[in-house]
Amino acid sequence: MVLRRPGWLPGLGDRWHLVDSLHAAADLLPRCGSRVFLTTGRTSPAAFAHLRDRHFVVRSVELFEQPMPPHTGVLPARGPFTVADESALPREHCVDVLVTKDSGAEATAAKLMAARELALPVVVVRRPPLPDGLAPVPDVAGVLARLGLNLP
Repeated sequence: MVLRRPGWLPGLGDRWHLVDSLHAAADLLPRCGSRVFLTTGRTSPAAFAHLRDRHFVVRSVELFEQPMPPHTGVLPARGPFTVADESALPREHCVDVLVTKDSGAEATAAKLMAARELALPVVVVRRPPLPDGLAPVPDVAGVLARLGLNLP
């Protein structure tokens, strides 16, 4: 078994483009926008490094170890972020598309609500499929129950 939160689902008014990889997300960007809020983690900007005609905004508290796209602004910050925070960033940095991985986490869903509010397209990198025979469990309580542990 694996602990895996349920993935995000688009809501009414969302403009999502679902892709299977970071490279597919990079390939889609020329049709989606030129100023990108990239929220895919500190090891993923390398997949976008060849895009010289796009401007990227990334937010991180850690240094990036991978090659970065040439026009990248790094904002030092640590979440969680509110919908108001996530709505202000695209306005302040003239962002016209959000790229994110489907983490399924409520703590990071504010950026999706902000994108909906601002009518921004969102490129969502799907989670990789689980290996055969591996069952997803959505929360810690479910894992404990499957293990036969009844903790208070």
